[in-house]
Amino acid sequence: MKRLIPALFALVLLASCNKTDHGDTNLHITGKVKGLNQGTLYIQKIVDTSLVALDTIVINGKSDFESHLKIESPEMLYLFLDRGQTNSVDNNLPFFAEPGTMTIETNNEEFFSRAKITGSENHKIYEEYLKMKSRFNNQNLDLLEKNIDASKNSNVAQLDSIGKQSDMLTKRRYLYTANFALNNAKHEIAPYLALSEIYDMNIKYLDTIRKSMSPKVAKSHYGKMLTKFVEDRKRDDAAMAQ
Repeated sequence: MKRLIPALFALVLLASCNKTDHGDTNLHITGKVKGLNQGTLYIQKIVDTSLVALDTIVINGKSDFESHLKIESPEMLYLFLDRGQTNSVDNNLPFFAEPGTMTIETNNEEFFSRAKITGSENHKIYEEYLKMKSRFNNQNLDLLEKNIDASKNSNVAQLDSIGKQSDMLTKRRYLYTANFALNNAKHEIAPYLALSEIYDMNIKYLDTIRKSMSPKVAKSHYGKMLTKFVEDRKRDDAAMAQ
């Protein structure tokens, strides 16, 4: 028995030494930036319109990285890569984080465009939205190119037609976003899209999204922000109507 007690104590001590204490964190991120041998990764969030670093990860010879964070509810975070030797614009990767385990895999050359992010249902839905948004953006670029050509040729009739097409495209994008948010009102991505993509839309659409949120989403970071935003818009609109 006397020999057993020291042995048990040693096992407990060994277990405590091997255990990594991450406090009350609820988001575990693992990832890899293939081809990156040296640089710094910053995990950031927006606080009062400014980006604030939640974690700083120095890459030195090993392209794998890991982070443990605490978030109150699902929200958009940003993985920023500082290569230290280039001003590339392809260095900021937004991802919709949610409690649990997430994986981010990408590469140094195409940091944003080659990223594969798993472990978040909200981000999966966000990527679905981005696919359709890119189609609207491509159509808008086509109209912009036509507008430039029409301006060079002083083609007033064509400019007027392009203007109407542009307005119609904007309305279609806004309506699509509103419907997308309504169809995903049980996820935090819904109020986020309302606030980031269609904040200046007719208040009745934003209010409909607000009313459609599940109780869980309504209590989230973006849910609370949307509720306040709608209330403020209503108050301002009422004041202007007087």
